[in-house]
Amino acid sequence: MKQLLLLVLLSLPLLAQEKIDLGPLKGGGYQVLMPAKWNKKLVMYAHGYQFMGSPAASANSGLEKRLKGILDRGFAVAASDYPIQGFALAEGVDATEELRKAFIQKMGQPDSTFMMGHSMGGGVTFAVLENFGQYYHGGLPLCPLSSRPYLQCRKEFDMYATFNGLFPGIVPRLADIFNVESSVGFVSFATAGPRMAEIKKAVLKKDSALAVAFARRFDLKLDDLPGALFFNQNVLRDIALKLGGNPFDNTQTLYSGYPDNVLVNATAERLAANQNPDLLFARYDRTGKINTPVVLMHTLYDQLIPPNYAVTNIENMIHAQGRDAYFAVKYTNGQAHCQFTDTQTMRAFEAMRAFAKTGKKPAMEYLP
Repeated sequence: MKQLLLLVLLSLPLLAQEKIDLGPLKGGGYQVLMPAKWNKKLVMYAHGYQFMGSPAASANSGLEKRLKGILDRGFAVAASDYPIQGFALAEGVDATEELRKAFIQKMGQPDSTFMMGHSMGGGVTFAVLENFGQYYHGGLPLCPLSSRPYLQCRKEFDMYATFNGLFPGIVPRLADIFNVESSVGFVSFATAGPRMAEIKKAVLKKDSALAVAFARRFDLKLDDLPGALFFNQNVLRDIALKLGGNPFDNTQTLYSGYPDNVLVNATAERLAANQNPDLLFARYDRTGKINTPVVLMHTLYDQLIPPNYAVTNIENMIHAQGRDAYFAVKYTNGQAHCQFTDTQTMRAFEAMRAFAKTGKKPAMEYLP
């Protein structure tokens, strides 16, 4: 009897929700999770950047656990895998909208719908609300790519250009990354530990003080510099292969903010653009035109999307559009990209819901 009772108890979480099949969609794979007692409310979720070559089923793996607090409150959750990997912001927007419509067709119209996403999915969240905001009651972008996507990726380009000038021969050259015929590949972070240790050792040997200053220039801790370089390599190589070349041009860029700006500008790797950036970045570019309550949550330190990129830039765009009344910020003392606790996420979620329900903008708040 005790064993039977234990089996029943262990089975309860599995019975608390079910996956719904909406049929094939142009946007590719997806997950639709329905709680046992649906409250007629829907959360559309957008996942973050997925490295090229990742297992096909990994885009939204662990979604049930990540959004357990939302499912436990009776919300349905729908999340697209997107039709492509890598930089897929525009594709993520289209796939999310297609999935939302398919959900309504099968399950009926929710009484309220919310949009949320992490990292690049936070950028998808903003783009959805800027372009399809009439269908949503609120949004929760988390550690989001909320600047103009071109500018965020250009920051990664500039990091490589100046790093290769100051610390040559340690990571691939931009010229090779953007040469589609080169052998530069994608970095698997699961196996990159030894290589990251080699990079840190090499920069410290070259000039430890300069290494620390360079990391600080890009709002990084020194220990996070190798990982950021690997992440940037993946993103830049992805862009190169999607466009067939280089959309960035730093042949006339004047770099500053380094210990020796003359040295940086004399040694930086320079590369002319040979592709139109609009082919990748123009669709659903950031505008700041929101008409839906948004609560952005961010950590005070983020090695991939620093707060000044995630918060300050979008705040200025929203202000320029006269939409300040729709934008609020919560922050945490997390020390890594999207490092939020479940409690912090749910507090931000509830703040967004209250904002949407009452129209009263919450104050900026630190969530411990």
